[in-house]
Amino acid sequence: MDASQLNRLSASDAARAIRDGAISSEQLVEACLARIRETEAQVQAWQYLDPAHALAQARALDEQRAQGKPIGALHGLPVGIKDIMDTADMPTEDGTVLHAGRNPAHDAAVVAMLRAAGAVIMGKTVTTECAYYHPGKTRNPHDPEHTPGGSSSGSAAAVAAGMVPLALGSQTNGSVIRPAAFCGVYGFKLTHGLVPRSGILKLSRTLDHVGVFARSIEDVALLSEQLVGHDELDPDTRPRARIPFQAVAATEPPLAPLLAFVKGPAWNRAEEETRQAFAELVGELGDRVIEVQLPETAERSLDWHRTIMEAEMAANLDLEWEKGRERLSEPLRALLARGREVSALGYQQALARVPILNDGFGEIFERCDAILTPSAPGTAPKGLGSTGDPSFCTLWTLLGTPAINLPLMHGSNGLPLGVQLVGQRDDDARLLRTARWLVAHVERD
Repeated sequence: MDASQLNRLSASDAARAIRDGAISSEQLVEACLARIRETEAQVQAWQYLDPAHALAQARALDEQRAQGKPIGALHGLPVGIKDIMDTADMPTEDGTVLHAGRNPAHDAAVVAMLRAAGAVIMGKTVTTECAYYHPGKTRNPHDPEHTPGGSSSGSAAAVAAGMVPLALGSQTNGSVIRPAAFCGVYGFKLTHGLVPRSGILKLSRTLDHVGVFARSIEDVALLSEQLVGHDELDPDTRPRARIPFQAVAATEPPLAPLLAFVKGPAWNRAEEETRQAFAELVGELGDRVIEVQLPETAERSLDWHRTIMEAEMAANLDLEWEKGRERLSEPLRALLARGREVSALGYQQALARVPILNDGFGEIFERCDAILTPSAPGTAPKGLGSTGDPSFCTLWTLLGTPAINLPLMHGSNGLPLGVQLVGQRDDDARLLRTARWLVAHVERD
């Protein structure tokens, strides 16, 4: 392959090529930087980028390999980092003027894990204001007049535009799945508590998840495998054996998976084109899919999620409220004001519903390998004043289940239309295996 086209390599192929000495990390990073120079003016995915620093990291990693030193699974691969994740060598501004010029002293846990695995920390990708709804500058790579989604807008757009093969994001409502759907890439939200969140802007302990963006399921597995771990600074993580994401995702299921097609509590928001597309997909899957009605309690999930998110965000962003509320956007001010009015009783009642709701899905996952549902109401909306509707992700964020966007369909406007698969908690690797089966099944047909 022409060196100038190396940015088109999948992360897995690039990692193998670097390991085998067919290419260098410096060549790969330079190809990605060339792609950024070519497309950044239109896409605007980056909040902070220092090409010289990215190349210096790559050269150091090439020298490490040349000296015969051990190398990690991500050796030499450039990764974009959502700008709410602390980086000791780059600013982290959280998408808000209140944190402009902020330079953390330490890496977030996930950034440290990436460095340990040999990744090049390419730069900081654009996020919405404090990872909420107020849009950043990023445009959809497929059509700059349409939103890329949020809040991990820059990460999804950077991967979709071929600027980097991998990127990190986060999700408190729909901030991984929705931008992945709108930008037409794979976006994977891991089970709540699998990936440590220390050093990441804290919005909601109950709802904050780390997610990844890539251009293949193999690449999703490669990156995810490096991020799982226990961190004493994140009380929701725990010691566990290493999860073999890559090995499990690459295997064939012992039996063809059975999927549960779920319309969900937001189905009335689905566009007609989405309804038709999923009817066709369900029809193509034949006896490998059954339609399942959710428990009645699921209909209240949007309200419970809102109560928890607003109360916890108000608590975690209390300093921003007290010191600079007049400099926040109107939507964020309104959310924080509502959160400050949530009663202790209402908050505790909403929290108490989560394990009960999870128990209600036990029967579905006993019968089915994964839940099939839309990633968003439709394709990316036109206009840049909104990041789109996250409601098709809300229930799965509340439950803490793993979820993945599969870029399998397109709307009549040519923009990506996402398919979401949801798995049982802590069954992330199996979900990737099922997702790989579904992608192969659809491509074959």
